[in-house]
Amino acid sequence: MTGKNHPGPAADPLAAPAAKPLREKKDLLSKPTRPLVIDEAKDVAALLEKMQGISFQGRSLAEAFRVWREMLEDECVIMMGMAGAMVPAGMRRLVVYLIENRLIDCLVSTGANFFHDIHESLGRKHFQHSPDIDDVMLQEHLIDRMYDTLADEAEFREEDAWIGEFSGTLDSSRPYTTREFLYLLGKEVATRSKTEGIVTAAYKAGIPLYCPAIGDSSIGIGIAQSRYFGQSKMNFDIIQDVFETSWITAKAKNTGVIYFGGGTPKNFIQQAEVTAIMMKRDVAGHRYALQIITDAPHWGGLSGCTFEEAQSWGKIAKDARMVTCHCDSTIAMPLLVTGLSQFPDLIKKRRLPKFKMGPDFDMTH
Repeated sequence: MTGKNHPGPAADPLAAPAAKPLREKKDLLSKPTRPLVIDEAKDVAALLEKMQGISFQGRSLAEAFRVWREMLEDECVIMMGMAGAMVPAGMRRLVVYLIENRLIDCLVSTGANFFHDIHESLGRKHFQHSPDIDDVMLQEHLIDRMYDTLADEAEFREEDAWIGEFSGTLDSSRPYTTREFLYLLGKEVATRSKTEGIVTAAYKAGIPLYCPAIGDSSIGIGIAQSRYFGQSKMNFDIIQDVFETSWITAKAKNTGVIYFGGGTPKNFIQQAEVTAIMMKRDVAGHRYALQIITDAPHWGGLSGCTFEEAQSWGKIAKDARMVTCHCDSTIAMPLLVTGLSQFPDLIKKRRLPKFKMGPDFDMTH
C-alpha cells in the first residue's frame, strides 16, 4: 500500500532513465516567427522624443534616435553594422525598410544574417519555441536552435548547396569582393524570392552589402562544399572590401555609423577611417556614431568598447555626435526604425550617394 505515510518502493539508481517521448518535428516547428513590419501610423517618434527627459538607457535610446535623425539631415553617408541572430529574431523587415527608404547607405553584417535572410526570402521560416528544450532531441530531428528560435537544418543544407552551386556559375578567373558577390546573389535570389529580403532589397536599391567574415557562415560552408565536389573555384578578395569601405569614407563629406551589436561588422566599419588615413586621405573620423550593444567595455573586447576609446585610434571624430545605448537590439531597432518612419519629409529630402556596383566600385553624389 502506498500513501502519504507509505511511499512506494525506491527507484533503482542503476536503472536506465525513462526515455523521453519523442515529439514530432512538425509540432516543434509549428509557430513561425513573424518579422516586424513598420506601422507608420503609430506615434513612436513622439514617445522617443519624450524619453529625452528620463534617465538611464531610456534617455540613451532617445539620444540615439536624435543622432540618427541628425545623420539624415546632414550630407552624410550612413554605414550600419549588424551582428547577432537579428534575422531569425524577426528584424528582417526592419532592415529592408532601412534599405528601401535609404535610412542607411551601406550595410556590413555577419554571413549568418544574410543566409537567414535568403532562407526567409525563399519562403521558409524560423520558429518560436521555449529555450527550455531537449537539444539532443532537436539534433535527432535536424532542428537548429538559436536561444528561443528554431529552424530546419534540412532546409539549411539545401540552401547551403544551392549557394554553392550559384558560386560555381561565377567567373573563376578573378576574385570577387563580398560586395559584388552579395549583389549578384541578391539578383539571383530576386528571381526566386517569395518575399522581399535584405539581399534582394539591397540589389534593387544599388547599395553595398559587405561580409568581412563570410567564411564564418553557411554561405562559406556552401561554397566550400561546392569546391570539394569540384563545382566551384571562386575566391574572395577581402582586402578589396577593406579598400572599398575606406574609399566610401574618404569620398564622403561626412560619415555616420550605426551598430546593432558588435563583432566583426563593427570593427570593419570602424577601421575604414584608419585605412583611409593610412592611404593619405584627408579624413577626421566618423562624424556621427550610435551603437546599441549589450557588451561592457571593461572586458576589453571590441564589441563593448566605447566610442571614446575609438577616438584614440582616429576612428571617431574628435567632435563627433555619439551615443551608446546598452539594450537588446530586438527592443531598440523596432522603436528606432518605427520612429524614423514617422519623418517622411526628412527621408525624402536626403541627398543620396550612388554606387557603381560592378567589379569596379565607386561612389558619387
